[in-house]
Amino acid sequence: MQVWPRKRAKGTRVRSWAASKDAKPLGFAGYKVGMTHVIITDNRKTSTTKGKELSVPVTLIECPPLKVASIRFYKHNRKGTNAVSDILAPKLDKELAKTIVLPKKPNKAEQPKDYDDLVLVVYTQPKLTGIGKKKPEVFELAIGGSKEDKLKYANEILGKEINLADVFKEGEQIDVHAITKGKGFQGPVKRFGIGIRSHKSEKTKRGPGSLGGWSGQGHFMYRVAHAGQTGYHLRLERNKWILKLGLDPKEANIPAGFTHYGNIKNNYLIVKGSVAGPAKRFLRLTAAVRPSKKRPAEAPAIEYISKNA
Repeated sequence: MQVWPRKRAKGTRVRSWAASKDAKPLGFAGYKVGMTHVIITDNRKTSTTKGKELSVPVTLIECPPLKVASIRFYKHNRKGTNAVSDILAPKLDKELAKTIVLPKKPNKAEQPKDYDDLVLVVYTQPKLTGIGKKKPEVFELAIGGSKEDKLKYANEILGKEINLADVFKEGEQIDVHAITKGKGFQGPVKRFGIGIRSHKSEKTKRGPGSLGGWSGQGHFMYRVAHAGQTGYHLRLERNKWILKLGLDPKEANIPAGFTHYGNIKNNYLIVKGSVAGPAKRFLRLTAAVRPSKKRPAEAPAIEYISKNA
């Protein structure tokens, strides 16, 4: 029930941020490149394969620098929080006009005297990648530290770029907010995994066996397995392990380029396991809210990165 209703996602969102005493961004963004495998030396203390070489499936995420568009101030009230002011950067990229309406006159907004929290409004730079996209994504990015530290950092970074190495490091755990691969209108067998009925069943084999107790009145419960939209849902995957934070794309690129993506041109992450969505999908990366204590804080040594197309 936590993922109901099963309809197309409007976009990515972050519900909660990890606590941090350091005045730095608590997240980043990137584009899914694809999957490959690496050979690592197992560095888990209690593992039965400690010190041995393991073949591990990994996902590559290209992370071009983010640009800070504005500082947004919030004020708490009885019903939640309200944005009270935005201080825009003096210069914004022309591509940003594809996503939001840019002001025609210089911004004269001043810092409010009374506010409870502040965040950065940042945008991506897909033009630096090879995915053929120019329209940037715009989203809020929380900052760690006290209110005074947040304000000092925000004023220093306003209008400038945030690089991947400023936010994450190797061995860290991250949460990935992504939209899954869309599969369109699908039946209940694929959508809910219900069993296929006997070939002698009445009317249908792939339909639900019962519509529930309320079906006699022309109404049935919304929980009954029925056909509908499948995929393109927002999902959160916790505690993805950063095996490598790459600064040189040549170390990861393959001769023919990654399928449906091409070559990496910016900083990138190699995370253990799979990540939701197809190639080129936009991903929100945040510091892990509840990281696993069993995983080492140091990244394992990578002996080999597969470059087979």
